[in-house]
Amino acid sequence: MATSRRTVLAAAVGAASGSGALSSAAATAVPPSEGGRTTVALTRPVDNRFWSSFGDWRRGTHEGTRARAGRRPGVVLARPEGRTDYPDPHTGTTTAWEYATWTSPSHRPRVPATELIASWNAHTPPGTWIQVAAEGVYEDGVTSPWFVLGRWAAGDGDIKRTSVDGQGDGRASVWTDTLSMDDTSGGPSLASYRLRLTLHRTPGTRLTPIVWRLGAMASAVPDRFTVPPAGPRYAGELPVPRYSQNTHIGRYPEYDSGGEAWCSPTSSQMIIEYWGRGPTAEELAWVNPAFDDPQICHAARFTFDHQYEGCGNWPFNAAYAATYRDLNAVVTRLGSLTDLERLIRAGIPVITSQSFLAHELTGAGYGTSGHLMTVIGFTPDGDVIANDPASSDNEAVRRVYRRREWENIWLRTRRYNASGKEVSGTGGVCYLYWPERATAAQRRVLAALGID
Repeated sequence: MATSRRTVLAAAVGAASGSGALSSAAATAVPPSEGGRTTVALTRPVDNRFWSSFGDWRRGTHEGTRARAGRRPGVVLARPEGRTDYPDPHTGTTTAWEYATWTSPSHRPRVPATELIASWNAHTPPGTWIQVAAEGVYEDGVTSPWFVLGRWAAGDGDIKRTSVDGQGDGRASVWTDTLSMDDTSGGPSLASYRLRLTLHRTPGTRLTPIVWRLGAMASAVPDRFTVPPAGPRYAGELPVPRYSQNTHIGRYPEYDSGGEAWCSPTSSQMIIEYWGRGPTAEELAWVNPAFDDPQICHAARFTFDHQYEGCGNWPFNAAYAATYRDLNAVVTRLGSLTDLERLIRAGIPVITSQSFLAHELTGAGYGTSGHLMTVIGFTPDGDVIANDPASSDNEAVRRVYRRREWENIWLRTRRYNASGKEVSGTGGVCYLYWPERATAAQRRVLAALGID
C-alpha cells in the first residue's frame, strides 16, 4: 500500500462544494443517498490541458528555450538565460546550474478549479534537470505566486528529485503533488493558470533536457460520500503482467521502507511492460541479483520523492513511465466507470488511486489510507478486474472486485477513516500511459477526455 504520508495529503486536499465552484450547467442534484446526504452528478468537472505539439511549444513564452520540431516535438534549452546556485536539501550540497524557461499561455479551465495536478514527459540526460511550477489567477482577479510542483530528473546522480513543502499564499497550498484551494466552501477557486518549465544544465556545456509533454488536470469535483452508479457497458480483459509489491518487503528500505509501500511503482511497472517496455539488464545491474522481479526495485528507486519520502508521488510515476521509449503518461481524473470502460475497450489499462476500510471492498483483505492498483478489465456482470499489487505473490495479484463497492471507493471525495473521522477520498485520480503510436480508437478515447 501507499506510504502513510499520503494520508496527510488526502486529508488536506479538499473538493469543491461551495459558491463559485460549479456553474449551474455543470452540476445536477440527484436523490439523497444513505445518511440523507445528496450526491452530485457532474457533466464535466475535470479539465485536461497538455502542451505537446510543435505549435504548442512555439506559442509559449521562451526565455532561452526554443521549440524543437520532429516526430516528437519538444522544448529544449537553446542558450542560458541565467545561472543559479541550487542548494539540494537532500544532499546538503550547493551546485551551480545554467537555466532557461518556457512559460505556457494562460489556460482557463471549463469550471473554476479547486485542485490542479501537473504532469510532464521529459528526457533529462546526466548533467540536467527540470523544475515545473504553476501560477494561478483566482476568480476575484488576484494572481498567486509561482508554486513549485516538482524538481525532477530521470536519474538521481545530479539532484534528488523532490516535491517542495511549505508553499501557500493563504488561498491555496501545495500538498506534495497537488495544488489545492484552502477554502472550498466559499473561497475563490482558480479561474486560470499558467505552467512554467525551468530547464537546467551543467554550466559551460551544450547539454539540454527535452520536454515532450507538459500540462495539468484541473478539477472541481464536489463533496460526495457516494456517487451515482454507472451501469456496465463493456466486458473484457487486457493481458497486463502481474507483480506483487509484497514479495519485495524489506528490499531497499531507503525507498520508503521497501516493497510494502511500493504500490505505485509496482502498478506503473505492470503497465510499462504491458506496452512492451522496460529497463535493460545494464540498467538493472545495481539491483541485488538474488532478488526476483528486479524491475520493481528499479521503479521504486526512480519514482522516489525525497521530500515526500515515498514512491507515491503521482506525477513522478507518470514521468518515470514516460522515460521509456515513445511512452506518454499523464495524471488525471475520470468521472465514472463508463470512462474507464471506454479506455479498457480501447486497450488502455488504468492505474487508479483509492482509500477504503477493509469492509468496504469485499475480497481485498485489507484497508488503506491510500493505494494504487491497475484496472485491466470488467466481467460480464460489470465487476472490476484489477491487478492489485497488495497481494501475497504475483499469481494472487489478479482480483475481481464488486462493481458498486469499487466504483464508490474510487470516485468519492469524502469518507470515514478507521477512527470515524471524516477525511478526503481521491475522487477518481488515475494514471494513464499509452504509446506515441496509439491506435485510432485509443486516440479517440483520449481526445474525448481532453488528452492528446
